Amino acid sequence: MRRRKIPHTPVEVTELGFGASVIGNLYRVTDAHGASAALDAAWGAGIRYFDTAPHYGLGLSERRLGAALRDRPRDQYVVSSKVGRLLVPNEHPRGVDDQGFVVRDDLRRQWDFSRDGVLRSLEETLVRTGLDRLDVVYLHDPDDHWQQAADEAMPALAELRDQGVIGAIGAGMNQSAMLARFLRETAADVVMLAGRYTLLDQSALDDVLPAAQAHGKSVVAVGVFNSGLLSKDRPAEGMKYDYQDAPTDLVRRSLAIAEICERYGTTLPAAAIAFPHTHPAVVNVTLGMRTADQVRRNVALHARAVPDGLWAELRAQGLIRADVPTADEERHPRRS
Repeated sequence: MRRRKIPHTPVEVTELGFGASVIGNLYRVTDAHGASAALDAAWGAGIRYFDTAPHYGLGLSERRLGAALRDRPRDQYVVSSKVGRLLVPNEHPRGVDDQGFVVRDDLRRQWDFSRDGVLRSLEETLVRTGLDRLDVVYLHDPDDHWQQAADEAMPALAELRDQGVIGAIGAGMNQSAMLARFLRETAADVVMLAGRYTLLDQSALDDVLPAAQAHGKSVVAVGVFNSGLLSKDRPAEGMKYDYQDAPTDLVRRSLAIAEICERYGTTLPAAAIAFPHTHPAVVNVTLGMRTADQVRRNVALHARAVPDGLWAELRAQGLIRADVPTADEERHPRRS
């Protein structure tokens, strides 16, 4: 599988990544065997970028990912995790986590973007994973914590990066505007952008993507199925968009895109995975994968050729923005 370098860092990521939130029991239980099988399938398919976080299953995702990778050659894969939420004892447990993960709530999350919080979080992640280092570290959802994240957390990560302890640093969020600020105003190398550069939402063209290009930095795209609406060949009512039931107009738009995909010999999910790579700042698309079958399906979709003409047709039909670039235009830019 092809790799892309995060500029100005030693880190190279495969174009497709394994998102480990779901093996932290996101929404439903995934047993240890199933999680291990999914990770083995990802490795066998050539995926060498794996993303996790303390938030995912109150540490369960990190533990499972570390167990699967611990005996594999350390120089052959890249692991990212996140800081900003410390895991601390829960003084008032109710039995099950209340933030979407089906795990016991003996621990709770505590926001902390201080320097000490960052260092503590990293140390605890290394203990949970059993790994000797993290290759990429993101600030996790600092939406309401810009000042401390920019003034304390990012400088702490930059110091570790400059010492060679971490390979690359950045932030991961569901919005693009603040990620653009991190790229413009801080030492961030890369950002993880969730759901804002997809076939249904190209708002990142207004801020984070031009910021990445202007500063020679990179974007990892996640949430490319927009919570599910783009994950099937034929979208239908009742499917999710950004964690809610998809509005009827977006279902119709998705169906229109799906029909054009079929005319170009591809499918909506394959196009959804390929789409972020139309932008030169995007180095990776990471997908949450719960089972070995999901891994094999997504790898096959990623490998499927999507003709450049599809993007031109979608632009012409007004189904994606007119300023979406294509690989062909990167080679032969449009003249103004």
